[in-house]
Amino acid sequence: MRRTAFLSTAFVVALTVAALAQAPAAVTPAQAAPFLGDWTLTLQGPNGPGTFGLTVKVDNDKVLGEISNEMMPLQKITNVSLVDKSLLLSYEFTWEGNPVGAVVSLMPQEGDKMGAQIDFAGGAYTMTGTATKKEKAK
Repeated sequence: MRRTAFLSTAFVVALTVAALAQAPAAVTPAQAAPFLGDWTLTLQGPNGPGTFGLTVKVDNDKVLGEISNEMMPLQKITNVSLVDKSLLLSYEFTWEGNPVGAVVSLMPQEGDKMGAQIDFAGGAYTMTGTATKKEKAK
């Protein structure tokens, strides 16, 4: 019995260490510099097109985001990471009383645009397209 408990504990510790080793580190403001600003996401999904407003900013040396569209109120994003050259912004919102996880990906491309994707509910619904940086008011 004692050996089984020890093996179970060792297995849980090993899984936890493996998960932490694979978790992306928080992105620094310097790493996020190319992504900072206000963006318009023009995306296409299985149910048609969608447009989202996305802001990526730094507050108290932490990279944060905000996203909204005509069907969704402003959602704050505090989980921001960098994987390869893509910025990932993870958040959760409530849809028809159910929590839904979402991950916004911004992928650098040539020129002023970026590739953009939102995976809802672990990839159950995906929208892809482009992100265009909004011009600053002069």
